[in-house]
Amino acid sequence: MAQVQVPPQNAMPGPNGGGGAGGAGNQFVTTSLYVGDLDPNVTDAQLYDLFNQLGQVVSVRVCRDLTSRRSLGYGYVNFSNPQDAARALDVLNFTPLNNRPIRIMYSHRDPSIRKSGQGNIFIKNLDRAIDHKALHDTFSTFGNILSCKVATDSSGQSKGYGFVQFDNEESAQKAIEKLNGMLLNDKQVYVGPFLRKQERESAADKAKFNNVFVKNLSESTTDDELKNTFGEFGTITSAVVMRDGDGKSKCFGFVNFENADDAARAVEALNGKNFDDKEWYVGKAQKKSERENELKQRFEQSMKEAADKYQGANLYVKNLDDSIGDEKLKELFSPFGTITSCKVMRDPNGLSRGSGFVAFSTPEEASRALLEMNGKMVVSKPLYVTLAQRKEDRRARLQAQFAQMRPVGMPPSVGPRVPMYPPGGPGIGQQLFYSQGPPAIIPSQPGFGYQQQLMPGMRPGAAPVPNFFVPMVQQGQQGQRPGGRRPGAVQQSQQPVPMMPQQLASLSLNDNLVS
Repeated sequence: MAQVQVPPQNAMPGPNGGGGAGGAGNQFVTTSLYVGDLDPNVTDAQLYDLFNQLGQVVSVRVCRDLTSRRSLGYGYVNFSNPQDAARALDVLNFTPLNNRPIRIMYSHRDPSIRKSGQGNIFIKNLDRAIDHKALHDTFSTFGNILSCKVATDSSGQSKGYGFVQFDNEESAQKAIEKLNGMLLNDKQVYVGPFLRKQERESAADKAKFNNVFVKNLSESTTDDELKNTFGEFGTITSAVVMRDGDGKSKCFGFVNFENADDAARAVEALNGKNFDDKEWYVGKAQKKSERENELKQRFEQSMKEAADKYQGANLYVKNLDDSIGDEKLKELFSPFGTITSCKVMRDPNGLSRGSGFVAFSTPEEASRALLEMNGKMVVSKPLYVTLAQRKEDRRARLQAQFAQMRPVGMPPSVGPRVPMYPPGGPGIGQQLFYSQGPPAIIPSQPGFGYQQQLMPGMRPGAAPVPNFFVPMVQQGQQGQRPGGRRPGAVQQSQQPVPMMPQQLASLSLNDNLVS
C-alpha cells in the first residue's frame, strides 16, 4: 500500500468534507482504496478499467481463495497520488459493477480503529428500499464516514439493519442523538452504539431472567401467599418458601415466572415494599457462582475505595515485637494525630506476624508519624515504617527493582562454574580449569545478513585460522633463566593451552608455535 505525506493544510478533503481517511488532522493520506461487495465474476481488468478513468492506477487486485481461486468479494486499488484516490472514492462509491453496487473506503493498514468499534453505530428497522448509498447520504451530514453498509441476504435484499462507522466518536454520538427514533421512509429507526455479539449476549443474559428471589419474609408467609402476591404480574410456574428440616421457614423463597418481562415488572414493583412490617428484598435469582463473583467484585471495589480514601494516610509497620498488640500499637502512634484504624497482622493461630497497619485521618499526620517512628527502638527492636501500598503497586515496584538488578546479556548458569573470560577468549597466563573444555567457537554460516569477521592480515574469503597450542607459563616459571631452574622452584608440568585466533594475531612471528 503506497502512502505519501502531505501538509495538513493541503490534505485532500474526503467525500464528506472531512480530511481524507483519517480526518482533517491526519497528515498521512492513503492512496489505497478498499473495494467491497464485489460480484464474484469481477476481474482485475474490470477494476482497472473502472478506476483508471479517475486517475492513474498503480495496481489492482481482487482477493481470491488460495485453493479454489474464487473471489472473496473484495479487492484493492492503488493510485499514484491521494487526490485521484479521493476523487475515485467520491465518484465511484456505490456504483454498480456487474449489476451490484460496490462499496469503497480507504484502506487502513492498521486495523485497530476498525476493530476497536470506535465511532461505530448500529441502525435497525430500516425500510427495505434503503440501500448503501441512501444510508450513506443520510448519515454523511454528521461527519466523515469510514464505512457504511446495509446487511443483505443471498439475493441482495436488505435485512432491515445496517452499520455506519465514523472516523471519530463525536460524530457517532451526534448521529445517535439526532436520528434515534426518527422516521426514515415512514419507519421509526433505532440508532445506537454498535455492540459485538459477545457483548450483546452478555447484556441480554444480564437483563433477562424468569426466576425471582425474595427474602426477609415473615415466618408465617406460605407458598400460596407468595404465589398470590406475585401472581398479579403474570403467570407463575412455581412459588416456594424455603424451610429447614423441621419445617420452619428460612424467611426467603423463589418465584418462577413463565415470561421474563413479567419477572422484571414484579422485581421493580415489589422490591423494598413492606409486608407484615418487613421490607422485602426482591431481585433476580442467581446461581452460586454468580453470587460469589458479585460478592468478590463488591469486596474488591470496597477495598479499592478504602485504599483511595486512605491514600497517603495509611502506614505499614513491621519488625514489631511479639508482645505488641493492637492497643499498644495505637498507643505508640497516637501522639502524631487521629488514628482511624490500627491492626497487627496475625496468623491463623493468633500469633503476631510482626507487622501491622496504622491509618491516620490525614496524610500530614501519617508523614509526621513516619518521620518520628521509622527506626525507633521499641522493645529492643527498631521499627520499619513506610507508606502502605496496594498489592498491585507493590508487585510492580518489586518487578521494576528486579529488572534493574538482573545482569543484562548473562546466559543462565548451567553445570559447573567456569571462569569468565574477556572478549576473545582466555589470554596467555590466565588460569584455566582443565576439567572444562575451551569455549566452543561456532563459525558463522553464510546466509542473509552474513558478514565475515576478519583478522588483521587476513583476506576476505580466506580459510579460518586453525587453533594452535602454546606452553602455559605457570607462576613458578616466571623469570626462569634459559640455563636451568631457579633454586627452590618446583618443576611444573607444561600442558598445552588452546589459543584463540584473536590471540594469534597479537603474537609476533618469532614466537615458537607448536601445532
